[in-house]
Amino acid sequence: MTIPTAPNPTAAGSGRSATERFSQKELSAGAVDQARVSAIATDAIHALHEVIRRHHVHYAEYDALKAWLIRVGEDGEWPLFLDVWLEHVVEEVVNADRLGTSGTIEGPYYIPGSPEFRSEATLPMRDGEQGTPFVFQGTVTDLDGNPLEDARVELWHADDDGYYSQFAPGIPEWNLRGTILTGPDGRFAFHTIKPAPYQIPTDGSCGALIAAAGWHAWRPAHLHLKVSAPGKQLVTTQLYFEGGEHVEDDVAQAVKPQLILRPTPATSGVGEEVIYGFALDPAA
Repeated sequence: MTIPTAPNPTAAGSGRSATERFSQKELSAGAVDQARVSAIATDAIHALHEVIRRHHVHYAEYDALKAWLIRVGEDGEWPLFLDVWLEHVVEEVVNADRLGTSGTIEGPYYIPGSPEFRSEATLPMRDGEQGTPFVFQGTVTDLDGNPLEDARVELWHADDDGYYSQFAPGIPEWNLRGTILTGPDGRFAFHTIKPAPYQIPTDGSCGALIAAAGWHAWRPAHLHLKVSAPGKQLVTTQLYFEGGEHVEDDVAQAVKPQLILRPTPATSGVGEEVIYGFALDPAA
């Protein structure tokens, strides 16, 4: 894979990368349930009709909407738009019956196939990677607290400037991405850096919407995780930091109280650490 070398990421570049990655994603195939498609599409269209009537939308606003929708496609920002403003509700519906660790949105920047390690590892990072050293550790268990061997704990997060590898130029391919396979004790430990809050890209169409509406574009600092084990349900989640900026007003509305970490000074004397356990539901 060729890594771009341009110095400054852009929303359009990030959007195109997210769109290309989504296009490569293995989507669920199956017969189309026409009645369900009709019901969902009809309700969505009727909801937009009601918005138009309630707010007395006029043609200048309608034309602005059409122009903006075209720009979202040109910028490649549909994955960004959908993941920021809609995905949290889909996740809530899909995981309503989960008994174990809570999930939240995946977001547009997941890449499968990150480097694998056993039990404990330092995430791939650049020499002199900026940020507070951080140890994220814990165990993966079933709902009864029994440790799970060979559980997969995938971790990825932004760097100290808020950029993700493979979606911004000049960052090594697997920077701050890795997978740990647990041993018989179910334990894992990642050595990484503590990510910072960041703005979603604002120089593209999503940024134009944010500016026009007077919203903010910030996400709180967070770790992304996918945790799975044989015979168990995969959980996709994000973990946040107590007292962090924008934990209370995340633009993606993805924060849940049970997903907030409370780090302490590291026992090594350098940086911070936290222990967090994952309890996985049985596979359906």
